[in-house]
Amino acid sequence: MNPLKPTVDPAYLEKLQDYYAEHKVIPSYSVLATLWGVSAKSWVSQIVKRLEEARILDWTPDKQLKPGPRFFERRLTDQPVQAGLPNPAISDGYDLITLDDYLVRLPSKTSLVRVKGDSMIDAGIKDGDLIVVEQQPNANVGDIVVAIVDNEFTVKYLDREKSQFVLKPANKAYPVIRPRGGLEIFGVMAGLARRTR
Repeated sequence: MNPLKPTVDPAYLEKLQDYYAEHKVIPSYSVLATLWGVSAKSWVSQIVKRLEEARILDWTPDKQLKPGPRFFERRLTDQPVQAGLPNPAISDGYDLITLDDYLVRLPSKTSLVRVKGDSMIDAGIKDGDLIVVEQQPNANVGDIVVAIVDNEFTVKYLDREKSQFVLKPANKAYPVIRPRGGLEIFGVMAGLARRTR
């Protein structure tokens, strides 16, 4: 477990994270006072100090508040959710994790690529999904790759036919791509993000 310090009320952080998600800035002390329903500026200062000590908030060189290294942590329940038969209800226990920690191994070599089309639908990749791609020039047969074929990007399974690499769709309505020219691997899929609502 990696919970917030006991002196930090999670409600303050949740309101601040929601504000940041909408406005992309950490507000001034006066706005924080309104956001948190706090009347005394000294109380706002104490809350900010606690969030700073917990590494949730930090300061820019010009003394503006900014998200700290733990600001984007999200609750990760301590029990997986059963996709088969029902499980007992999820408990209140949780760890904290950022999506970057979970999906991004090398930030400098990671890109998000939006998928267009349904050629990978049977692999669970839908039109409009964002795939997390680790940029690398090599891949293994069976990897889902983003490749450049005839100057166009595509996402497919990497496969081999005899001595030639090919790109296989995960939808029987599409043909295997057998490059006439070069095949360049842009990167390997490491994860996927999809909003369902």
